Amino acid sequence: MVEEILPAIPLDSWRPTKETLHRYAQIIGKVALAKGIRRNHWWHMTYRLTARGWTTVALGTATEGPVFTCEFDFFDHVLRISNDRGTREEIPLGGQSVASFYIEAMNGLRNLGVDVELAHPTPFDLPDHGRPFDEDEEHHHYDPVAAQRAFKVQSQVGRILEQFSATYSGKISPVQVFWHTFDLAVQRFSDRKIDMPDSVDPVTREAYSREVISAGFWFGDDKVPAPTFYSYTAPEPTGLAEQPLRPTTALWVPSGSGHSAYLPYDDVRAAADPVGTALGFFQSAYESGSRLAGWDAVGLACHNGITDPVLTSPRLGGPE
Repeated sequence: MVEEILPAIPLDSWRPTKETLHRYAQIIGKVALAKGIRRNHWWHMTYRLTARGWTTVALGTATEGPVFTCEFDFFDHVLRISNDRGTREEIPLGGQSVASFYIEAMNGLRNLGVDVELAHPTPFDLPDHGRPFDEDEEHHHYDPVAAQRAFKVQSQVGRILEQFSATYSGKISPVQVFWHTFDLAVQRFSDRKIDMPDSVDPVTREAYSREVISAGFWFGDDKVPAPTFYSYTAPEPTGLAEQPLRPTTALWVPSGSGHSAYLPYDDVRAAADPVGTALGFFQSAYESGSRLAGWDAVGLACHNGITDPVLTSPRLGGPE
């Protein structure tokens, strides 16, 4: 039996696990926010995909050790906290409420010599945003099969986003899991600075301090109750929502103060060429946004990850 490139992941099939895992992700994401070396656009606090799950970047500083990472392993189904002294702690993902996971994770960090206090130990932008993590006994579902399937989807989409990233030579983010919104995305930036009023919150100000075109995927939520590929340009140039998208089932939808391009994940799964369909969608949204915003799309293009025009010759290879 041929394995599907993009497995099915209906939102309702794993919603309780997703809601619990989202809060686990926010807990450790807030640890990264507190202990990471700050990077532009908050890149220090996001997760990177591994072959087994998600990992933080290396956290801690040269003067405030230890250096440590936190990895969600969706095969062993543990949070693995490792430090540069060769010791580690493992916290099971199953059989936990958010409250017990939070307490065990904080204890595990302390056991490894990591002193951390979260500035806001509550969920961010979730329905229970006012409830402390250590009081959340409501969210306690973790289906290991569903969690591993969701990671498989993210892993495959992550490969597609990496392939899309290879065609751009300008400032670009890593392919990242954003724990606050629970999506997987990559952002292309121009060097144009964006002026925002003083009333804009500091999180948004840093995230959108430069003109950006984002491409990503999320599993769905109450507003969009199905897994979806998306793209948007910020600030949104005039006329963006009137531009064509590929494939024809993609559409522009109102999102915040502007629009996002949406393409249902199941439409991509059903395509004869799922990878090519997803890449075509991201490229069509980028072409529209970059053209209307006045980017030098030709100068920023990068063929198969190669910037030197001589090396793009089929007669020349890379390092051996």
